[in-house]
Amino acid sequence: MTGFLDSLLGGLALGSVYALIALGFVTIFKASGVLSFTHGSLLLLGGYLVAVLHDDLGFAGALAVAVLVTAAVAGALDRLVLQRVGGSDPHAAHVQTIVTIGVDIVLVTDLARRIGGDLLPLGDPWGSAVTDLGPVTVADSRIAAILVSAVAIGGAFALFRFTPWGLSLRAAAEDREAAALMGVRLTRVRTAAWCLAGALAALAAVFLVAFPAPGLERTTGQIALKAFPAAILGGMTSPVGALVGSMLIGLTEAFVAGYQSDLHVLGEGFGDVAPYAVMVLVLLVRPAGLFAARGAARV
Repeated sequence: MTGFLDSLLGGLALGSVYALIALGFVTIFKASGVLSFTHGSLLLLGGYLVAVLHDDLGFAGALAVAVLVTAAVAGALDRLVLQRVGGSDPHAAHVQTIVTIGVDIVLVTDLARRIGGDLLPLGDPWGSAVTDLGPVTVADSRIAAILVSAVAIGGAFALFRFTPWGLSLRAAAEDREAAALMGVRLTRVRTAAWCLAGALAALAAVFLVAFPAPGLERTTGQIALKAFPAAILGGMTSPVGALVGSMLIGLTEAFVAGYQSDLHVLGEGFGDVAPYAVMVLVLLVRPAGLFAARGAARV
């Protein structure tokens, strides 16, 4: 029972962090139709900034700067690079998706050069502290991940639901041409979406490298790819789906790791591919994702 509860709490913490990343995927896709592959580099950038600034600014100050800078970099990438690619081509979003792969490679290469073979601590206040919750001992970083992610995700949902930008985002996701004709400034909507996604990625970096992880390393950005199945599972236009899909992926990964000895017939590295296996199984039943909007058809 203790092992089950430990895996459950670990899965919830991991799913909460994945939700921050998956929500960025979904927000960008809703605003522009672009499937962003820059999340790995944005996450790595946010973590790197916290690592190099926390000695001078303190953890809170370094995190604030990292979130703002990463958001600005994400917005600049969209405004200065992506929006200049494709033009009026009806397949511009597809071309821009390919461009994000190149941008990610450039950013990751530069950041990996700076990090080298080091493991960089982020100076988070939780350290290796743990808390006893009944029979289960939980790292404080995991508790913080759940609480902070809940606040951040709640704030993002409030933006979607109660602000003019959120209304514009929903209108753009429904029909970009009609939204433009109604006065929605699509370029501003999508740039703001990129900024939000960058900020969420930087925040996620803090909890991905916190205890029990050893610290930030040059391959940390690859973890963002595990949130990709979460966004696909939920349906790329559904923020709620991104949240549910992230929890499903996080719990799957945690339980597979916790019961690896009982799943040895599936191979030692099955935990690494388990999120993708779940994605494939779900998509066989729901090809558009769990929460994908159903389109109306006229005959």
